[in-house]
Amino acid sequence: MKNLLDTHTVLWFLNGENLSDETLAVIQENENYISVVSLWEVAIKMSLNKLTFDGGFQAFCELVRKNGFEVLPIKDDYMQKLFDLPFVHRDPFDRMIVATAIIEDMTIITADNDIKGYSNVSCVW
Repeated sequence: MKNLLDTHTVLWFLNGENLSDETLAVIQENENYISVVSLWEVAIKMSLNKLTFDGGFQAFCELVRKNGFEVLPIKDDYMQKLFDLPFVHRDPFDRMIVATAIIEDMTIITADNDIKGYSNVSCVW
């Protein structure tokens, strides 16, 4: 199974918090990816002092790599899928995560109920 981790999932995993044993097992036993929009979201929130991470943004990116998460770029077909998505969720970062997961046939690991509202995407929590 290929997983696409929502931004909060990556943060919680790297900080060792808020993940159930089942969610941790799904992450540890499968291929894991994050969207570049998650890096973008973290960078914005850190620059606005709405989020802190020990060691700052560079440390966050290094831990992403050390934990084997592959960062996916934004592709044209993700953008087309984003354009076609219903507005179940209004957050642009989460909408791109949903579009990416649909195109790449990935399961999103998220606690976000709005993401879970998309019927054509698989979610685990």
